[in-house]
Amino acid sequence: MGRELYIIGSGIFRWSPFQLLHYLQSMSISTKIPHLLLHYPNSPSLKTLKSPKLTFSRSITIEKISTKSVSASSSSSSSQSLQPIEEFPPKLQEIIKLFQSVEQPKAKYEQLLFYGKNLKPLDSKYKTSENKVQGCVSQVWVRAYFDSERRRVFFEADSDSVLTKGLAALLVQGLSGRSVEEIVKVSPDFAVLLGLQQSLTPSRNNGFLNMLELMQKKALQLYVEAEEGESEISTAAASSTEGSSNGVNGNVESVAIGDISASVGGGDDDGGVLKSRGMRIKEKLEKELRPIELQVEDVSYQHAGHAGIRGSDDGETHFNLKVVSDEFEGKSLVKRHRMIYGLLQDELQNGLHALSIEAKTPSEFGMS
Repeated sequence: MGRELYIIGSGIFRWSPFQLLHYLQSMSISTKIPHLLLHYPNSPSLKTLKSPKLTFSRSITIEKISTKSVSASSSSSSSQSLQPIEEFPPKLQEIIKLFQSVEQPKAKYEQLLFYGKNLKPLDSKYKTSENKVQGCVSQVWVRAYFDSERRRVFFEADSDSVLTKGLAALLVQGLSGRSVEEIVKVSPDFAVLLGLQQSLTPSRNNGFLNMLELMQKKALQLYVEAEEGESEISTAAASSTEGSSNGVNGNVESVAIGDISASVGGGDDDGGVLKSRGMRIKEKLEKELRPIELQVEDVSYQHAGHAGIRGSDDGETHFNLKVVSDEFEGKSLVKRHRMIYGLLQDELQNGLHALSIEAKTPSEFGMS
């Protein structure tokens, strides 16, 4: 029997009319829907029936939406209710466009598995009840930490399911390194833009939205804690100044604060210099792809404090890649990304944490 896509509260579900009825009944909603109508909605003999009547014991909003709105070619009327893609963080926009370029649900599913296989495991000490996502079919943990200097939030995640791990990886890549404001502005309907409804069960889709909600809550919590911490530092600095004017141990606090500032600052000095891993990546891509243009940017310094940096090769964990090559001709964005990931598997298995990839053909590069 055909299924439709419904938005119920903050959840998005792909249900048949029977499943919807079952849900309504479980919510203590009395109905007067003819039973046969559920099984034969298009039967000519039922055209004379009156419209179904619903009596609600509590308020609930149900909206049916068209799955066609997930494609780039959707009509403006079907996409008006969705958050514009331009409002999402840049990396999340890139991921959405990547999934929209893939039409087959099976290919989207395979891409999720690919994301999951390449997500770095979360340290077991962070797999706590506080970091566990509730309402997921599988076990999922999300850790967040705050870069107080750059005012950015970074995420790590893990799951005991490869598919769920792929969903977590999608969010980690899309939201890490963004401001709290950008993260909390992400609407749950971006899952519709990804076009994953046919690849996910309602319960797994609901778990995906729970992951997003937990990440947003953690981002807000980190922001509040950072604000409180800065307030305490300001108070301590003021007390130090007062002590100095009274000649009571004033220079001790001043030196300590100065040392802290010196140790935290200056993290961007090596950002544009390629070290051993960066050079290996560059040499590998030059050899295999013979690019017309190749840019390899080490942005690991932006992720200082990231758990993956400790023990990695010279702290080189995050890179931005721009590759223009004839080897990409006739290949989708997904296949181009997989090609690059395949070439760099050795690095990914030995400390390389994440890649941000821009892969174009010469003709596409000329048009950009």
